[in-house]
Amino acid sequence: MPIETELTRALGIRVPIVQGGMMWVGTAEMASATSNAGGLGIITGLTPGSPEALRAEIKKCRTLTDKPFAVNLTFLPSMNPPPYEQYAKVIIEEGVKIAETAGSGAAAPCVKMFKDAGIYVIHKCTTIKHAQSAVKKMGVDMLSIDGFECAGHPGEEDIGGIVLLARAAEDLKVPYIASGGFANARGLVAALALGAQGINCGTLFMATTEAPIHQNIKDEIVRCTEADTIHIFRTLGNTARMHKNNVAKEVVRLERRPGGAKFEELAPLVSGARGKKVYETGDVDAGVWTLGISAGLIHDIVPCKVLLERIEREAEEMLNRMPKLIVKPRQSKL
Repeated sequence: MPIETELTRALGIRVPIVQGGMMWVGTAEMASATSNAGGLGIITGLTPGSPEALRAEIKKCRTLTDKPFAVNLTFLPSMNPPPYEQYAKVIIEEGVKIAETAGSGAAAPCVKMFKDAGIYVIHKCTTIKHAQSAVKKMGVDMLSIDGFECAGHPGEEDIGGIVLLARAAEDLKVPYIASGGFANARGLVAALALGAQGINCGTLFMATTEAPIHQNIKDEIVRCTEADTIHIFRTLGNTARMHKNNVAKEVVRLERRPGGAKFEELAPLVSGARGKKVYETGDVDAGVWTLGISAGLIHDIVPCKVLLERIEREAEEMLNRMPKLIVKPRQSKL
């Protein structure tokens, strides 16, 4: 029997797994493959490059799936912020029913636009304080709670998922999904036990057949262990977990030198254009690219359908075995 949670009920999906909104990876092809497999696929809103290009990407996704999918907008510090409200307007005009947002309070105007349009909003947070604020001040429908294990931006508090998710169960009044370090059935079952309604996976979906990245990068993810990531921008208060390649290590070296480093000095190393080149050429050292420690749990490259069916089947088997852990008290023979 399928695993039913608030995530599957609210969004009309079969498997309580969300494909993370990954820059350069969350394309129409990736989102539709996930949704067709029973999960929730996500188009990364900024990946197409402009609001009108996003409109075309949404239309394309609709030709590839008739299942629910979402669009992500991530609000991060930037020297040249994108026109977020124009992107939000496109999402609304195209009739997208689910939006994922992430980042600071800068997301508030777009979240209001989404809510006014009747769009279901999932907001990503790395602390309970920020999660509560997102519910109270922005009125989001669901939260994605990001533990320190995640790829990309884990926040500055360094709180691991086990405690963070258990705290969410104590204090949050809206449903939430678990992000950071999830890549298999054991993770899904653990997340459910911690009160989450499902899991959000980014690195895992990068290692699927349909992921629009070079095969060399997929092979590198399978080769990696949980020890092959590194944090950059720690000294700038904008920590990001990346693949531990030569470029990322150089960024950290510059940050750790006496006097540290300003972002302007690091910008040539961490530019989005260089990161995109990694996925296009397969050169792991072409730029910095995000990777979660869940890479240590990824051992093969399979289609999304095979991946989600495997996790769903194994999770059901584990859940069915759990009642056997509860036994009647045994009387001592002494």
